[in-house]
Amino acid sequence: MLQAEEDRLGAVLKINSGAGGTESQDWASMLARMYQRWCEHKDYKVTVTNWQDGDDAGIKTATLQVEGELAYGFLKSENGVHRLVRVSPYNAQGKRMTSFASVFVVPLVDESIEIEVNPANISWDTFRSGGAGGQNVNKVETGVRLRYDYTDPDTGETEEIIIENTETRSQLDNRENAMRLLRSQLYDKELARRRKAQEAIEDTKKKIEWGSQIRSYVFDDRRVKDHRTNYQTSDVDGVMDGEIDDFIKAYLMEFGGA
Repeated sequence: MLQAEEDRLGAVLKINSGAGGTESQDWASMLARMYQRWCEHKDYKVTVTNWQDGDDAGIKTATLQVEGELAYGFLKSENGVHRLVRVSPYNAQGKRMTSFASVFVVPLVDESIEIEVNPANISWDTFRSGGAGGQNVNKVETGVRLRYDYTDPDTGETEEIIIENTETRSQLDNRENAMRLLRSQLYDKELARRRKAQEAIEDTKKKIEWGSQIRSYVFDDRRVKDHRTNYQTSDVDGVMDGEIDDFIKAYLMEFGGA
């Protein structure tokens, strides 16, 4: 179930809060913690390469770099939209609210993989990294934003890839890691091209494509359910503490050979 060449690699995990303000930003930070806890259970090394706090709570976006054997092979099952249903602590009326956050997973390339990057297609911005205020605000522009103009060799369609890195206080180090993350994304696009060329089972493709709602976490009913495999558990606390191996296994059992 983990035979693909990219399965052995580390992973880059990007979590974005959906529409809905504070509630969805809080949900995004809960997912980030869930994955960090899962990585701890696996003894994987996790580096937070970008973290943007929410307006009042939670996060707008976070990028986690996960290093360890088969990290991508396991975490690719998490690619998609995650839905939370709960009585929100941010709602004065105590109403049940639904929030969404998206998780985007790509392989973390290592030195053994050659990726062609056209320097002419790269541009850089710099910005001050740090939170909303206080002593930890960085007074110099060490955060970097890499923009890369990518052209699909099959369709000729172009898109702009944007990568932000605020990991360290060294602009040079942040630039180097942004380049590594760019190579990871370009590698993922090449893998997607290959998969598309050999994709045979359309209904499977629809089930696992990026952008589909993959899992619901219903706190009041004590239920977490994966909509692709129909696997579910009542151990909500355990799941939010990083115990997601059963979901990963169910996904690999169903889609691992696809």
